[in-house]
Amino acid sequence: MELRESLRRRPAVEWVAWVLLSELAGVVGGVATASAIGTWYQTLVQPAFAPPNWVFGPVWTTLYALMGTAAFLVSRSSHPRARVALYAFLGHLVLNVAWSLAFFGLQSPLYGLVVIVPLLLAIVAVTALFGRIDRRAAALMLPYLAWVAFATALNYRFWVLN
Repeated sequence: MELRESLRRRPAVEWVAWVLLSELAGVVGGVATASAIGTWYQTLVQPAFAPPNWVFGPVWTTLYALMGTAAFLVSRSSHPRARVALYAFLGHLVLNVAWSLAFFGLQSPLYGLVVIVPLLLAIVAVTALFGRIDRRAAALMLPYLAWVAFATALNYRFWVLN
Protein backbone atom coordinates (compact mmCIF):
# COMPACT_ATOMS: atom_id res chain seq x y z
CA MET A 1 0.00 0.00 0.00
CA GLU A 2 2.89 2.32 0.76
CA LEU A 3 4.28 2.01 -2.79
CA ARG A 4 0.90 2.79 -4.33
CA GLU A 5 0.47 5.87 -2.15
CA SER A 6 4.00 7.02 -2.96
CA LEU A 7 3.31 6.65 -6.68
CA ARG A 8 0.02 8.53 -6.40
CA ARG A 9 1.91 11.50 -4.99
CA ARG A 10 4.29 11.39 -7.97
CA PRO A 11 2.23 11.12 -11.16
CA ALA A 12 5.25 11.32 -13.48
CA VAL A 13 6.88 8.41 -11.68
CA GLU A 14 3.64 6.43 -11.78
CA TRP A 15 3.29 7.12 -15.51
CA VAL A 16 6.86 5.94 -16.14
CA ALA A 17 6.18 2.81 -14.08
CA TRP A 18 3.12 1.88 -16.16
CA VAL A 19 4.94 2.54 -19.43
CA LEU A 20 7.96 0.51 -18.30
CA LEU A 21 5.73 -2.35 -17.18
CA SER A 22 4.11 -2.39 -20.61
CA GLU A 23 7.45 -2.13 -22.40
CA LEU A 24 8.71 -5.01 -20.24
CA ALA A 25 6.07 -7.24 -21.83
CA GLY A 26 7.58 -6.29 -25.17
CA VAL A 27 11.10 -7.06 -23.97
CA VAL A 28 10.09 -10.49 -22.64
CA GLY A 29 8.28 -11.32 -25.88
CA GLY A 30 11.12 -9.82 -27.85
CA VAL A 31 13.58 -12.39 -26.49
CA ALA A 32 11.67 -15.19 -28.25
CA THR A 33 11.19 -13.03 -31.33
CA ALA A 34 14.83 -11.98 -31.71
CA SER A 35 16.13 -15.53 -31.81
CA ALA A 36 13.65 -16.58 -34.52
CA ILE A 37 13.32 -13.48 -36.69
CA GLY A 38 16.59 -13.92 -38.60
CA THR A 39 16.30 -17.68 -38.93
CA TRP A 40 12.97 -19.52 -38.80
CA TYR A 41 10.79 -16.51 -39.67
CA GLN A 42 12.80 -15.88 -42.84
CA THR A 43 12.02 -19.41 -44.06
CA LEU A 44 8.26 -18.83 -43.94
CA VAL A 45 6.22 -18.00 -47.01
CA GLN A 46 5.32 -14.36 -46.37
CA PRO A 47 1.78 -13.04 -46.89
CA ALA A 48 1.61 -10.31 -49.51
CA PHE A 49 0.64 -7.73 -46.87
CA ALA A 50 3.43 -8.59 -44.39
CA PRO A 51 5.29 -5.42 -43.43
CA PRO A 52 9.09 -5.34 -43.57
CA ASN A 53 10.76 -6.55 -40.36
CA TRP A 54 12.07 -3.09 -39.43
CA VAL A 55 8.49 -1.84 -38.93
CA PHE A 56 7.73 -4.07 -35.95
CA GLY A 57 10.19 -2.60 -33.42
CA PRO A 58 9.07 1.04 -33.68
CA VAL A 59 5.39 0.11 -33.91
CA TRP A 60 5.46 -2.15 -30.85
CA THR A 61 7.55 0.28 -28.81
CA THR A 62 5.01 3.02 -29.54
CA LEU A 63 2.04 0.77 -28.82
CA TYR A 64 3.46 -0.35 -25.46
CA ALA A 65 3.99 3.31 -24.49
CA LEU A 66 0.38 4.12 -25.44
CA MET A 67 -0.89 1.10 -23.49
CA GLY A 68 1.12 2.11 -20.43
CA THR A 69 -0.21 5.65 -20.66
CA ALA A 70 -3.77 4.30 -20.89
CA ALA A 71 -3.22 2.16 -17.79
CA PHE A 72 -1.75 5.17 -16.00
CA LEU A 73 -4.88 7.25 -16.73
CA VAL A 74 -7.09 4.48 -15.36
CA SER A 75 -4.85 4.05 -12.31
CA ARG A 76 -5.34 7.73 -11.46
CA SER A 77 -9.11 7.37 -11.49
CA SER A 78 -11.22 6.93 -8.37
CA HIS A 79 -13.79 4.99 -10.42
CA PRO A 80 -14.90 1.86 -8.52
CA ARG A 81 -14.07 -0.36 -11.53
CA ALA A 82 -10.56 1.01 -12.06
CA ARG A 83 -8.88 -1.81 -10.15
CA VAL A 84 -10.78 -4.48 -12.13
CA ALA A 85 -9.81 -2.77 -15.38
CA LEU A 86 -6.15 -2.69 -14.35
CA TYR A 87 -6.20 -6.38 -13.41
CA ALA A 88 -7.70 -7.11 -16.83
CA PHE A 89 -4.92 -5.01 -18.37
CA LEU A 90 -2.26 -6.99 -16.52
CA GLY A 91 -3.89 -10.26 -17.54
CA HIS A 92 -3.95 -9.22 -21.16
CA LEU A 93 -0.21 -8.49 -20.98
CA VAL A 94 0.31 -12.18 -20.16
CA LEU A 95 -1.49 -13.09 -23.40
CA ASN A 96 0.58 -10.52 -25.25
CA VAL A 97 3.81 -12.20 -24.13
CA ALA A 98 2.32 -15.66 -24.71
CA TRP A 99 1.73 -14.83 -28.37
CA SER A 100 5.42 -14.09 -28.97
CA LEU A 101 6.36 -17.29 -27.17
CA ALA A 102 3.83 -19.32 -29.18
CA PHE A 103 4.50 -17.87 -32.62
CA PHE A 104 8.24 -17.21 -32.45
CA GLY A 105 9.40 -19.25 -29.46
CA LEU A 106 7.59 -22.42 -30.49
CA GLN A 107 7.90 -21.41 -34.15
CA SER A 108 4.25 -22.18 -34.72
CA PRO A 109 1.79 -20.02 -36.64
CA LEU A 110 -0.96 -22.38 -35.42
CA TYR A 111 -0.11 -21.89 -31.74
CA GLY A 112 0.26 -18.18 -32.41
CA LEU A 113 -3.25 -18.13 -33.84
CA VAL A 114 -4.58 -20.04 -30.83
CA VAL A 115 -3.17 -17.28 -28.57
CA ILE A 116 -3.75 -14.16 -30.68
CA VAL A 117 -7.52 -14.62 -30.99
CA PRO A 118 -8.05 -14.55 -27.19
CA LEU A 119 -5.52 -11.70 -27.03
CA LEU A 120 -7.60 -9.70 -29.50
CA LEU A 121 -10.74 -10.37 -27.46
CA ALA A 122 -8.90 -9.37 -24.26
CA ILE A 123 -7.83 -6.09 -25.85
CA VAL A 124 -11.45 -5.39 -26.82
CA ALA A 125 -12.50 -6.10 -23.21
CA VAL A 126 -9.73 -3.95 -21.70
CA THR A 127 -10.52 -1.11 -24.10
CA ALA A 128 -14.21 -1.30 -23.16
CA LEU A 129 -13.38 -1.36 -19.44
CA PHE A 130 -11.00 1.57 -19.84
CA GLY A 131 -13.67 3.45 -21.82
CA ARG A 132 -16.08 3.29 -18.90
CA ILE A 133 -13.45 4.89 -16.69
CA ASP A 134 -11.57 7.32 -18.95
CA ARG A 135 -12.35 7.81 -22.63
CA ARG A 136 -8.80 9.00 -23.26
CA ALA A 137 -7.47 5.67 -22.00
CA ALA A 138 -9.77 3.79 -24.37
CA ALA A 139 -8.69 6.03 -27.25
CA LEU A 140 -5.03 5.27 -26.47
CA MET A 141 -5.80 1.55 -26.75
CA LEU A 142 -7.36 1.85 -30.23
CA PRO A 143 -4.09 1.83 -32.25
CA TYR A 144 -3.05 -1.31 -30.35
CA LEU A 145 -6.42 -2.92 -31.03
CA ALA A 146 -6.11 -2.09 -34.74
CA TRP A 147 -2.54 -3.42 -34.91
CA VAL A 148 -3.43 -6.70 -33.20
CA ALA A 149 -6.45 -7.10 -35.50
CA PHE A 150 -4.01 -6.69 -38.40
CA ALA A 151 -1.55 -9.09 -36.71
CA THR A 152 -4.36 -11.63 -36.31
CA ALA A 153 -5.05 -11.55 -40.05
CA LEU A 154 -1.31 -11.75 -40.71
CA ASN A 155 -0.90 -14.67 -38.30
CA TYR A 156 -3.80 -16.47 -40.00
CA ARG A 157 -2.20 -16.02 -43.42
CA PHE A 158 1.13 -17.33 -42.09
CA TRP A 159 -0.70 -20.41 -40.84
CA VAL A 160 -2.49 -20.94 -44.17
CA LEU A 161 0.64 -20.41 -46.27
CA ASN A 162 2.95 -22.49 -44.13
